[in-house]
Amino acid sequence: MDWHRIRSDFPILAQQVSGHPLVYLDSAATSQKPRAVIQALSHYYERDNSNVHRALHELSARATEAFEVARKKTARFIGAASENEIIFTRGTTEGINLVANTWGTQNLRAGDVILVTGMEHHSNLVPWQLLAQRTGATLKHIPVLDDGTLDLAALDTLLTEQVKIFAFVHISNSLGTINPARELCAKAKAVGAVTLLDGAQSVGHMPIDVRELGCDFLAFSGHKMCAPTGIGVLYGRMELLENMPPWQGGGEMILSVTLEGSTYKPPPHRFEAGTPDIAGVIGLSAAIDYLEAIGLEHIHRHDHNLAVYAIQCMSEVPGIRILGPQSGQRGSLVAFHLDSAHPHDLVEFANTHGVAMRGGHHCTQPLMKRFKVPGTTRASFYFYNTIEEINRLVEVLRAANQFFS
Repeated sequence: MDWHRIRSDFPILAQQVSGHPLVYLDSAATSQKPRAVIQALSHYYERDNSNVHRALHELSARATEAFEVARKKTARFIGAASENEIIFTRGTTEGINLVANTWGTQNLRAGDVILVTGMEHHSNLVPWQLLAQRTGATLKHIPVLDDGTLDLAALDTLLTEQVKIFAFVHISNSLGTINPARELCAKAKAVGAVTLLDGAQSVGHMPIDVRELGCDFLAFSGHKMCAPTGIGVLYGRMELLENMPPWQGGGEMILSVTLEGSTYKPPPHRFEAGTPDIAGVIGLSAAIDYLEAIGLEHIHRHDHNLAVYAIQCMSEVPGIRILGPQSGQRGSLVAFHLDSAHPHDLVEFANTHGVAMRGGHHCTQPLMKRFKVPGTTRASFYFYNTIEEINRLVEVLRAANQFFS
């Protein structure tokens, strides 16, 4: 693959910051957008801008067609059995909250257990805490080992028939750990537990097939896979979706309404009240086309190689502590703590050299407490990043050590 040519598809990367060429290493927070996605948004607003599903005029018909084609494309992209298993949301957070507030409220009672892991993003922790408070269920977690992997030995003790839902992250946004999703889903199924997979850092970065993985729900965000912000996807097995109540009420999700009551459409429209993010869905469709043209296998291999190279080079920087797996398969990010500088100070210093990273707890405060750090600096990569940029990062880290010493 000619990764340097592919990089040229992203106009934002050609700029300078603080007098230096931009080195964007914050894709775990949000990815950049290729021209194909930007042009798809522009085309929609210039030619087809109209509401979907509600009118018979030409613009609405074109917008509706593009919207529903995107649903079919998304279903194929993640291996869903039907496009009716695809619900458009604002992002991973909304998808998880949707499940917690519908399936969770309907199915959990006092004495039941919600199982998560110790490496969850707050978006896959707080909704379950709220659900436990509402229902009287108990929230338990799988511990994280010193190497940043899950304590799978504890799983057999924790994953009992009392567990009704097991929600876990596919790739940790703070450690880069790739959890064995297929194995975990199979174990959950064996005790009758439903599974929800947080795919925010995996979808768009590696091939995903929900039926092969065996998950019951999958939530992910478009903006982390070259699509616009504000659009996400919740996949759910139809057997579960059909029996879930609506979460929000409004237009589009109803079959009929009287002053006394309403009846609701079948999934997915039951869960899509109001006007959706039409442009975001069209942008997501364009992003899927773009990623598939490159190939998810190529992207995953390239990103993995960047992470491995980064760990090798960064490990030679004095005073650095890298969190998460140091070898084997891992996601395309490296989180670390530099003895000489607080993460916030280090990120500000790097910015003066044109390097964009993120510092803090990364919405994983329990994980930071587990590793006894106030936060970390995170360098996260995508297929538009290069070996040269990692070399530049290492130069900046060495310069930071001298500056803060």
